[in-house]
Amino acid sequence: MKKELHLTNDVSQVVALGEWVERLGEELSLNPADVFQLNLALEEAVVNVINYAYPGQTDMPIVLCATADEDGKGIVFSLKDNGVPFDPTKADTPDITLSAEEREIGGLGIFLVEQMMSRVAYERQGESNVLTMEWKKADNA
Repeated sequence: MKKELHLTNDVSQVVALGEWVERLGEELSLNPADVFQLNLALEEAVVNVINYAYPGQTDMPIVLCATADEDGKGIVFSLKDNGVPFDPTKADTPDITLSAEEREIGGLGIFLVEQMMSRVAYERQGESNVLTMEWKKADNA
């Protein structure tokens, strides 16, 4: 199964993302905890693109694709934009041992994505940023 969601770099698009993830979860019979986890991780990745990929530009395209395994136990997400080249996987790992007051602002989004997905990879394809995120259903689910 393959699904696509076309968004623009507007924070109001996060609502459409959440609805899309909910429908995907229903189609794949995922439990609510898995849907919540996927929504959180994908929202973090998409909001980063919305906020940083197209400085000073509006109505710019963002495409999210989901390809599910035949058994529904794994999904590969591909997030694509034509914005400023940026590899989020090279971002510094935040020091989560520090209190919120001591920690620098930013950096937690990609950290959360990497914690919730089984694999995260970045590739620049021509003029596009492509963030690939693989998710696997827990064995006990």
